[in-house]
Parts: sequence; structure tokens; C-alpha cells
Amino acid sequence: MIFVKHSNINPYKNHAIEEFLINKFNEDCFMLWKNEKCILIGRNQNAYSEINMDYVKKNSIPIVRRITGGGAVFNDEGNFNFTFISCNIKEDFTDFKKFTEPIIAALKKLEIQVEFSGRNDLTIEGKKFSGNAQCKYGGKVLHHGTLLFSTKLSEMANVLRVNDMKLKSKGINSVKSRVVNISDFLQHPMNIEEFREYLFNEVFRNTENAKIYHITEKDLLEIDSISEKKYATWQWNFGNNPHFNLERQKKFQGGIVQAFLDINKGKVQDIKIHGDFFNEKDVSQIENALKGLNYDYTVIYEALKDFNIDEYFKNISFENIMDLLI
Repeated sequence: MIFVKHSNINPYKNHAIEEFLINKFNEDCFMLWKNEKCILIGRNQNAYSEINMDYVKKNSIPIVRRITGGGAVFNDEGNFNFTFISCNIKEDFTDFKKFTEPIIAALKKLEIQVEFSGRNDLTIEGKKFSGNAQCKYGGKVLHHGTLLFSTKLSEMANVLRVNDMKLKSKGINSVKSRVVNISDFLQHPMNIEEFREYLFNEVFRNTENAKIYHITEKDLLEIDSISEKKYATWQWNFGNNPHFNLERQKKFQGGIVQAFLDINKGKVQDIKIHGDFFNEKDVSQIENALKGLNYDYTVIYEALKDFNIDEYFKNISFENIMDLLI
């Protein structure tokens, strides 16, 4: 098995590294990696139904869509992730537990009572610290999971919750669980980098024919290309959202405004605006300007910036309307 080492923390590139490894090697691979603060959503999820978008926008937190299924997860400096890539596609695809066994063994050696729970979780005393997901890709199985070590659980709770809106989506919703950090159960304190090194060495030491591979500068050129063309794009992360209907309502100085949106393939298929506001011009002009556009803040901003919003929504600002729509 190839044990891959690198220090990248860019979440778009880390997912590109996984794809790069699948294509580069015809051997099983293992990798421990860390992201800067971000949210990772499952392949079949609707980002808007999983995440507090107001909080995410205010704090400039990246959202990255995985190629695996499963639910939304929060990463910060107190979390890291592990990846297994297996060539044994027939045997391994339905066996989530098999991939987590080396992690469980390493944690039990530290006298932490870890259990595999449900279909894809690792728990301590019934509380979750690791969610796992996998998929078939490139004729192989990609399995990866999170490891909460010293994550800011309060911020996780702020991020992974639906915004103040009504949303009907056909996407897959995350299952909410009680969560804990591994660091709270260590008999002898470690920082996250010490723990990461311990875990890497334990899995390496207990794997036959293990060898280390360092990502090269040449590799990074290909990884950067995969990231820029796929994982860092709006189309991949939001254009792949399942079809959904969205209702937004806010009360402003000039009255209540409601927006009903039909979003398909990341685009505004239809929009209706109602409320008890006063207006000089028909709001259908605003609606028509948005139909067919990407449901993206910058795109909508550009479409509406030249409208005199006060003529359509008396005593309601342009910023208010942008806040309502997205």
C-alpha cells in the first residue's frame, strides 16, 4: 500500500489529490490530510438545505462537493481526514467497516473505546467523532472519513443547520448526531499534529508492503488543473444541486417581501415575488431579469445592480433585496 504525504490544506486541491491518486496508481493508497475551515457536502446533496448560508457567506467559508455520497461535514483546524483507495472493487465497496478497522485499532491502543456504529460512523460512548463515505470511481473504491480531534463544535452547530427559509429539496439530507472530540478522551494529551503523526505511523506499521510517497511539484501541476476545472468551480459545487423549491421571506422598513424560487441545475427556472410593499414599477421586470441565471450571489448582483430598486420596493434597499434572494 502507498502511504501519501503532503501538507496541502486547500479543500479543493485535497479532493483533486484523491482523484489524482486514483488515476495515477494501480495500488491501494492511504492518506491523512487536513483542510482549512470549510464544508464538505455529499455528491447527492443540496447545499442550501444543509448549510446556514448567511453564516457561511459572512465568514467566507468554502463549500466543496465530494464525489462520495453521505452527509455534510464541517472541517476546521481541529479536524483531519483519512482516505483509503482500494483496487478490490468487488469485495470492498459494501464494506465500510473494513476501512475503519486500522483507525479503530490505533485509537484502542490509546485506551479509547471506539465502536463502529450504524452504516458509516465511528463513536466514543455513543457519540460520533467520525463520519465515513465512499464511492466507486475509476474502477476503484474511494473511502474517506473525518476525524474530530479538537474541532470547534459550537461553530459546527452554527454552520450545519438550515437557514431561515422554507426549502423543499429532492437531495439527500444529513443525519444529525451528537458529536465529540477525540482529544477529550486521551489518557495522555497530544496536539493534533502529534496525534496525526501517531495515527499515520500506526497504520503504516501494521500494513504489509507499506511505502511512502511524497507529492511532487510535477504532481501538483496536474492536481491544480483538476482542482481548477472541477472542485473549485461553481458548476461542480452548486450547479449540481438537485432540483429544489425555495421560499424566502423577510420584513424590512418598507414591508414584507416574499420570494418563491424554482431552482434546477443551479439555475433560476422561475421566480415569483409577493408582499405588502409599495411599488411604482411592476416587480415582474425583476423576476424576468433573474430567470435562467445561475443561482449565485455575484451573478444575481450583476443582473440587478442597474435597477432602481426603490421604484420596485419602496423604502427597501438593494442590499435588502440581495439578502432576501440569496
